[in-house]
Amino acid sequence: MLPTTSTHSNGAPGSRDAARHTAGAKRYKYLRRLLYFRQMDFEFALWQMLYLFTSPQRVYRNFHYRKQTKDQWARDDPAFLVLLSIWLCVSTSGFGLVLDMGILETLKLLLWVVFIDCIGVGLLISTLMWFISNKYLLKQPSRNFDVEWGYAFDVHLNAFYPLLVILHFLQLFFINHIVVINSEWFLGCFAGNTLWLIAIGYYLYITFLGYNALPFLKNTVVLLYPFALLGLIYILSVTLGWNFTRGLCSFYKFRVQ
Repeated sequence: MLPTTSTHSNGAPGSRDAARHTAGAKRYKYLRRLLYFRQMDFEFALWQMLYLFTSPQRVYRNFHYRKQTKDQWARDDPAFLVLLSIWLCVSTSGFGLVLDMGILETLKLLLWVVFIDCIGVGLLISTLMWFISNKYLLKQPSRNFDVEWGYAFDVHLNAFYPLLVILHFLQLFFINHIVVINSEWFLGCFAGNTLWLIAIGYYLYITFLGYNALPFLKNTVVLLYPFALLGLIYILSVTLGWNFTRGLCSFYKFRVQ
């Protein structure tokens, strides 16, 4: 059954109900649950992580159910964010080992990846997409239909997770061993840049699915247009020998000095 809400005689939602669904109230509830691990549904968050690779549409169908039952599109359970943070710690530690970093250098890299690469860039992208979608993609602009900022941030986290696994986990097994993608070899450049192509392609596609799932948005297909630029950059990089993985490794080493 869907939750009922109290209304005034004119059909407007009651003051207590409206206060419960404000952005501030939702944010407070979300942050408060970070302190109560037993209330987090880690099993469901793991299910979402699995299906972000195999069937991301199913993940966004769940967002529809949340809107119907809890009257919000964004997650109200921080379990996904907690598991993503654990993934960041594990994968960054792996980068530290592969790049022969010390404990202090690995810690510096971890802080940078968490607070700059994930949270900082995520806040920037989420705010930008929140503004663009509410400004240009709404079918009928009104106060009753708008993209929640929290949902925009969730879309970023959903898209960031496959990118993290591909570039911060799978890529580790190729940097200095099997294909040696951190080298001048053409095969290394091809393998490394192909992983980047797949990872960024995942990010763009899952981002598109996130906004396409909202029934009150239009022309969301424009979010797929960057694929053309991505393909062009990939062809140029392989042709000219721009090894993105080698550049990432050099950048990581520079950041921890």
